[in-house]
Amino acid sequence: MASLLGSTVFEINGQGPSPSKDFFQLVITKTEVIWRSWKISLRNEFRGAAPGESKQSHQDFLLDAGLQHQVGVVFGQHTLEHCKALCEGHYNYLDRLPNQLLLNILYYLSFRDIGRLAQTCKRFWKLSNSSELWEQTVRVRCGELTPDMELLASAMGWRKIFFTFYHDKLLGSEAGPVSDSATSATVMPQVSATTTTTT
Repeated sequence: MASLLGSTVFEINGQGPSPSKDFFQLVITKTEVIWRSWKISLRNEFRGAAPGESKQSHQDFLLDAGLQHQVGVVFGQHTLEHCKALCEGHYNYLDRLPNQLLLNILYYLSFRDIGRLAQTCKRFWKLSNSSELWEQTVRVRCGELTPDMELLASAMGWRKIFFTFYHDKLLGSEAGPVSDSATSATVMPQVSATTTTTT
């Protein structure tokens, strides 16, 4: 699983809270926490000033209350807790899987489970409502497609095609695994894209 981790585990950039206009960057690699700051000011003494930078090990960051306070002030308490978890070795490997692999996993879920997964975070909402997922669902579960249906799908979208023409048929089917998935299905909600992100 460690192979899923790139050299940079987490990175965030942003401006400090008002009235400061200073810019900050936090980078967490597999071994270090790097904190950079750029002084943004019209005062002459700060013109051309080099950015500040500090590097420390994960363990040192966990013991550095001062830097933790800075991270919390600039990026918020949620980001600070996420960074502390990363430095303690708590990685979300599922979030690091490529989209195509996640889509392959989604193909094996029931429609109800896909609907629940879509409500967990923005990424799974997008994947659960993606054209790739619903095109594959229609092609694999719904039998032969006519050229007219393919043209209609390109105009309406594959998800809408499925729930408009095939969903009720699958609910009434007695055919093995397809019936098992469809019987437990509910129409997957178009969940708001403002749901909580995966961390």
